[in-house]
Amino acid sequence: MEHLLNISGVSASADEKPILHGVDLAIDAGECHVLMGPNGAGKSTLGHVIMGDPVYRTTSGTIGFDGADLTNASPDKRSLAGIFLSYQAPVEIPGVPLYSFLRTICQKRPELKMTAKQFRRRVGELCEQLDMDSSYLTRELNVGFSGGEKKKVEMLQLLLLQPKLAILDETDSGLDVDALSVVSRGITAYREQCGGALLIITHNTRILERVDVDRTHVMVRGHLVAEGGPELIGQIDANGFERYEAAEAKLEQAGA
Repeated sequence: MEHLLNISGVSASADEKPILHGVDLAIDAGECHVLMGPNGAGKSTLGHVIMGDPVYRTTSGTIGFDGADLTNASPDKRSLAGIFLSYQAPVEIPGVPLYSFLRTICQKRPELKMTAKQFRRRVGELCEQLDMDSSYLTRELNVGFSGGEKKKVEMLQLLLLQPKLAILDETDSGLDVDALSVVSRGITAYREQCGGALLIITHNTRILERVDVDRTHVMVRGHLVAEGGPELIGQIDANGFERYEAAEAKLEQAGA
């Protein structure tokens, strides 16, 4: 069976500085994968490389998605193909109301086109599901929003767009218990209603307590150094990343 996402031998750099080294990663439709590692390991970079962020240059390897080669595709093409990236720090866009933004991005997708009345009803249903006040919709996109509010907006986008793969980058970072509950609810609803695949990028295990995980990957210094089932999360929670960092440092010394 062909994988939904198939990353093969991907290396990437930013400003000529190598960050990722020969990364292989495969995710099947409907699966939930977790990418863990210490700060600065390259986890977020991988998410941005999958999304086609022009800040990063893929220097080798291929990125296949849903049967197509997206290695050199633009971010908008990847988005239209069904990839969604939740940013660690969502961008503020003054002058653009959230409702108008959501309406515009839905109109760009033939499979999501609906009448103004249908759209209004759908957004209202999702706001209710996420316990979001409808007044959010008239506010400028992310302007003056708290960290928790921004994450609620991202969950709203996720459920509205129904992507085939959602990459959630440090989604639980800095959230209080209530906001974390909303994010968890959004993730659960996405999996149940859309049947989509997930790649959750994090360095702690808080958000993972509420999610059913299929595979866990560990990244250190731009290399994927370990892979296992959900039990790996508990081991990392108990022991941290030290043994992976020490093993990677030894490998680098041996190769120097």
